Amino acid sequence: MRVLLAGGGTAGHINPAIAIAQSIRQHCADAQILFVGNEGGLEQRLVPGAGFDIKTVSIRGFQRSLRPRAIVRNVGTVFKAVSASSAAKKIIREFSPDICVGTGGYVSGPVIQAAQKLGIPTVIHEQNAYPGVTTKMLSKKAKRVMLAMDAARSRMDSGCNFVLTGNPVRPQIILADKEKARQTLGLDSRPMVLSFGGSMGARKINESVASVIARSGKDGRYQHIHAYGQYGKWFPDLLREKGADPDKCSNLDIREYIDNMDVCLAAADVVVCRCGAITLSEIQIMGKPSVLIPSPNVAENHQYHNAMALVERKAASVIEEKDLTDEKLTAEIDRLLSDEALLAEYAAGAKSMAIDDANERIFAVITEVLAEEKK
Repeated sequence: MRVLLAGGGTAGHINPAIAIAQSIRQHCADAQILFVGNEGGLEQRLVPGAGFDIKTVSIRGFQRSLRPRAIVRNVGTVFKAVSASSAAKKIIREFSPDICVGTGGYVSGPVIQAAQKLGIPTVIHEQNAYPGVTTKMLSKKAKRVMLAMDAARSRMDSGCNFVLTGNPVRPQIILADKEKARQTLGLDSRPMVLSFGGSMGARKINESVASVIARSGKDGRYQHIHAYGQYGKWFPDLLREKGADPDKCSNLDIREYIDNMDVCLAAADVVVCRCGAITLSEIQIMGKPSVLIPSPNVAENHQYHNAMALVERKAASVIEEKDLTDEKLTAEIDRLLSDEALLAEYAAGAKSMAIDDANERIFAVITEVLAEEKK
């Protein structure tokens, strides 16, 4: 089996592709797998780190503005799209895949579209309830459109061949053990808070979580792992301004990006994060209590709706960004970690929402399409 996967830009598109690749490798040890990502993207680090080969094309999105600078940039984007399509065709011809799988992001467009033009069967996976532009564009010619949430079906062309699979989750997430994870991280019996705002970072989350982290740095109340993201390199200095030097506080683990999310998530007692579909799927699989802070800068406000689905099942708390303050976030973390019954209720609520066989469902779709192509 030769499988080409295309997806990138953010961890929300990359991690599903890695999970799918790992599932394929588990079922078919001799499967040949190649990723195609965006040049300079996060996938160039994460994919090789997971043990897979990757090739890149150069692509970027259009800016939704009529300002002169945006228009000039969009003209350049058109040329990049043409070049990316040509590069994608070359990669596909050289690798000669049996099937191509798209998981979203700008790079998924030219790669999957090129595969469709070359007669290679394609399947795509949509992680959110609100399908992205790339998914909508590619869905009509895809052999299958795999959905994480059934709500996405009504927002796409009814002629597509839909399959509800849930979101693929890396095997490390499914198999992770809390006690082993805490031992690996060198944690003691104190509560551990895990917080992050995505690979780029989220300024409001960084600013608001700094107070509770600094307090723990001074009084040792909690152990805390926080990822401030690519644009949050100022965060350690903010903690120092608040009186806690992360380099001198053994209970604080402050980093730009979390490469071992399976371990950190397994070890956590409470998670503070955005509401991307993959993140929530991992929280549900692990049954983690969470304080969710939806990004207001997403299409159709879908992160808020993602978060409220957990709130309605008594699986999480939500603080909208417009209401987010360091006092409110600190109070909510303290409320959860001081109430074992509430933590248990949130954990059970999250676990009840998990689709824990998504990887199996997706592998079944891929093999089904391949079988159809052989007829």
